[in-house]
Formats: sequence, C-alpha cells, structure tokens
Amino acid sequence: MLLIDFMLSPKTAKNDGIQPRDCDSMPLSETPIETPVPLEEHPSSSSPAHSLVENSTLSSVRSRCLPWLASIVYPLARYLVLPVYFRRIEIAGREHFPATGPVIIAATHRSRWDALMVPYAVGQDVTGRVLRFMVTADEVKGVQGWFIRRLGGFPINTRRPTIAALRHSIDLLQQGEALVIFPEGNIYRQAASLKPGLARLALQAEASQPNLNLQVVPISIQYSKPFVPWRSAVKIQIHQPFNVAEYSSEHPKQGAKQLTADLEQVLRSPSGCGQ
Repeated sequence: MLLIDFMLSPKTAKNDGIQPRDCDSMPLSETPIETPVPLEEHPSSSSPAHSLVENSTLSSVRSRCLPWLASIVYPLARYLVLPVYFRRIEIAGREHFPATGPVIIAATHRSRWDALMVPYAVGQDVTGRVLRFMVTADEVKGVQGWFIRRLGGFPINTRRPTIAALRHSIDLLQQGEALVIFPEGNIYRQAASLKPGLARLALQAEASQPNLNLQVVPISIQYSKPFVPWRSAVKIQIHQPFNVAEYSSEHPKQGAKQLTADLEQVLRSPSGCGQ
C-alpha cells in the first residue's frame, strides 16, 4: 500500500504561541558538514551544544512540507485508509499536547502504521501543529523518499549521524516546530529500551538558545494484535510533556540519562500502553 510505504517509519526489524504556518513557508537548514558525529556519544564540553557547531563543508540536510500534498495525504489517511483498516482508534490525553513552542514527540514504535497514527492523534488538522519527522536514511529513497521529503521528513544515519542532520533538527526546534522521533530506533512488537539520542538532542537544543522551553511529549501507541491485521483496534495515549530545561542543570550525560529513563518509565507503564 503506497500510502503506508512512503510514510515515515523505519523498516521492520522483525523483533518480537506560534501560529500554524503553511508547511512550505519554513526555512530549510542547509548547514554543510565535514565529519559525522555519532548521536550515541558526543564529545564532552562545557556546553552540550558545542559538538554541533564544529566542522564544516561537504553535504547538507534539508526538508520541507508542501501544503497541497499534506492536504491530500493526511485527510485520505484520516477519513478513508485508517477507518477502513481499523475497527476502532481511541485517543486519550490530547489536552496535554502543547499548542505552541518547540516540541519533540517521542512515540513508541510497534508498526509502520505509527507514521499515520501520530498525525492522526496530533497532526495539523486537529492541533494546528505541522509535524516534522526524523527518519532513517534508507527510507528517503525513490518515490517513497520524494513523498517523505515533501511531508516534513528528513534523513539521519542512526549509526553515524552527521552534524548537518543534527543541526537541522535543532534549527527546526529553534523555529518552534514539532519534531517526531521514534526513540526505540526501530519497530519492535514489544516494549524496547530507548536509545539515548533523543534526550541528548533535546538537551543540545535547549542549550542552543536561551529560554527555548523545549518540551518532550511521550506518545504510546498500542495495537490489539502484534502484527496489526485487518480490523485491529488501536489505543493512543498522549502523556504530559517533560520540560527539558529541568534536566539541563545536571551534567549533559547525566541529564540525558535521566530524561531517557523518565521517558522509558512513562512509555512502558500500563497506562502508557507500552506493554
């Protein structure tokens, strides 16, 4: 199904305020880079954002969201594809989603359907927020890649993230955007440990601009059956956001570790639908 194939999830691992703006009006980040910096381990420095402002000059990362394309794809998913395929979709906690300001959406990842479930729960037509997606580099190829890049997605090499990709993420957050990241790093049928990259990126973004007030919103997505067959049911829980500034007073590594642990606790809790 092309609608699902071109959406923004990584390939299955086979493991059991700011007023709404037109998508296409957002500036693109085209910061050149020289050497990749692993997201799992940034160099220590007095400023957690220091590792993102070094080096220059070989490639760039850009993304955009075309309003005309989004106006076709997302309503098609909301009113046709999802209601036909699923027998019930329940959403709770939408009141927790920030109406303005920079947000990282940390969603569980149980299926390729997640890339449609997140916009269904907190997309522009229900919250007024344009969603941007960080996706694996393998997904941004061919026809699928054409759609991803024009629906707010941009690629990142999860093993060796480049400075350009990290800078682009921070640029979006500095502009007050909502950025979707799946912190488990791949599709898992059951709860998996979170990778520390999301928390480190959040702390770097918070340190990059005074009073950024970045928030991280955990979203749990639970399907009635692991492989999501026809007429499955879905529960989506939007949790209260974490204020990243509260983790910035600690050493960057300790703050990232604590934020990751707190996110994991919420997403794995029974009420978080993470089991």
